[in-house]
Amino acid sequence: MEENNKIRQEILISVRGLSNEQLNEQFEDGRWSIMQVLDHLYLMERAITHSISRELATGKEKFVDPKPIELTVCRSTKVDAPSFVAPANEFIALEEMKIKLSQSREDLTKLVNDADNSLLKKRALPHPVFGDLSLKQWIPFVGLHEKRHLAQIEELKGKLI
Repeated sequence: MEENNKIRQEILISVRGLSNEQLNEQFEDGRWSIMQVLDHLYLMERAITHSISRELATGKEKFVDPKPIELTVCRSTKVDAPSFVAPANEFIALEEMKIKLSQSREDLTKLVNDADNSLLKKRALPHPVFGDLSLKQWIPFVGLHEKRHLAQIEELKGKLI
């Protein structure tokens, strides 16, 4: 979680000083605004937290080999977000988004701190690119996923005039 928190801090620093209008500005049809990227990160962390929690409570043992999740940060391959983590096309204020991101991180941190580490290793959930990931690997995946989108945020910031 330490690396996840470091990356989250980098994201919040990256958007500091931008107006709500800048954060919600869409530069191209079909491309997300910076705020939509942040909303996606919130939705993703919340979905992963709920899935891990459900799997810990009701799942069966399933040992899987570690996957190269570090490839997540490579943006050369576009991955379409599943509909349940696709952001809405609505204006959101940064303060509201910071509260949402703080809550989703608090929930994930509590889950990780309370979880039986051996169960995290013995249970798995499917990932659309990597196949089955152990619950243990899903935790650093959250940070790597955010790091991928940090690069996207920086790219979008470069389009602001």
